Amino acid sequence: MRAADARRVPRRVPGTVLVVLGCVPGLAAVLALVLCARGVERAATAGLAVRPVPRAAHPHAAHPAARPRIVPRSAWLTGAAQGTRPPPRYDDKVVAVFVHHTDSPNGYDCADAPRVIRHLYAGQTSSRHWDDIGYNFLVDRCGTIYEGRAGGVDRPVTGAHTQGFNHRTAGIAALGTFTAGVPVPQPMIDAIAALAAWKLGMAGVDPRATVRLTSSNSHSRYAAGATATLPALAGHKDGYMTSCPGAALSARLPEIRDRAARLQGRTLTGSP
Repeated sequence: MRAADARRVPRRVPGTVLVVLGCVPGLAAVLALVLCARGVERAATAGLAVRPVPRAAHPHAAHPAARPRIVPRSAWLTGAAQGTRPPPRYDDKVVAVFVHHTDSPNGYDCADAPRVIRHLYAGQTSSRHWDDIGYNFLVDRCGTIYEGRAGGVDRPVTGAHTQGFNHRTAGIAALGTFTAGVPVPQPMIDAIAALAAWKLGMAGVDPRATVRLTSSNSHSRYAAGATATLPALAGHKDGYMTSCPGAALSARLPEIRDRAARLQGRTLTGSP
């Protein structure tokens, strides 16, 4: 994901952080980050006015879903590693989510997920000079959900995950690489569905619906200013020219949409 709305923070990069580009050594680490990270805009939206909203902005949504357990940033990012970061920015609500994969190895122990996320963060903030990790949330293969970008998990934080479509959306990244033929763990599928149901439910959005979003950058699949009709629960490739979130995870998106709709209490056509 090359992430829009990831503002550059000038700083000197210590030599020791040059080894933290994900879990993949050497040049492969850079390629792994770029594959799914292409498609996230840098700070080209300085002229956009985005107003903060209260934490309980949508308490009366017609189809709310329970908030899943979310591990806070403090589990993977120590205070000393955070550095100087501009304050978060917010939209009025979240009407769509984009699903990604991180293009990092799949063979990690779930106990090591915080380390994997920390490496992704370091690769984006130290080497690429972004202001924070681009994804709003990350999910490991055991189904544990981690807070990603700072600003409050229950608020509509403007992310840096899908170039052109960071506003009014949330980015959910699956830790791993899910190209064709790679099994996607069921706990990961269930967690993504639960998270999407909750985030979209606050705005009353059906995960199976389509929504209209305005592209903020012509490097997306749509010219800047164009209105696109996209799935409310979309893959990264729906908004940007990429294979992310991989063929295997993309094939599971219909299942994730249906499960998220059920968690919102919606009746599925053809269900018993």
